[in-house]
Amino acid sequence: MARLRSLKRGTKDYWAYRISAYFERELNPQLALPPRAGFVAMEGETMAGFIVGHLSRRYSCDGEVQWIYVDPNRRGGGIATELIRLQAKWFIEQKAFKICVDVDPSNVAAHRLYKRLGAVDLNPHYLVWNDIRYLAQESDTMDANS
Repeated sequence: MARLRSLKRGTKDYWAYRISAYFERELNPQLALPPRAGFVAMEGETMAGFIVGHLSRRYSCDGEVQWIYVDPNRRGGGIATELIRLQAKWFIEQKAFKICVDVDPSNVAAHRLYKRLGAVDLNPHYLVWNDIRYLAQESDTMDANS
């Protein structure tokens, strides 16, 4: 995870510390609650992407996506969508349905992805899924049709 995250900014060591501290609950985002989960997308022996999230009370949400990152060389193939669906299933298991995500206003690609998946603007930096359950249902439908 640290290797991938450092492709955008920071060093691998910096992200190794941040990600470890996040999962060990030594690094706590504002209004974060203890349960946290993450998922990775593998292509052979290589991590192609990851997502992590936690339960939260920020902006009256039930949960928050903390980080999602897909290797720039592997973008556009549906990895981010599947990672979001996996995280959505975890949130649902936790009875967390209103989920927010912090997005840089200039990140047009991320805004487009989240909105295509049903998120709406909450404020200039946050988008929200008011009920993320439909993402898991959509994934189940896709699995049944495959």
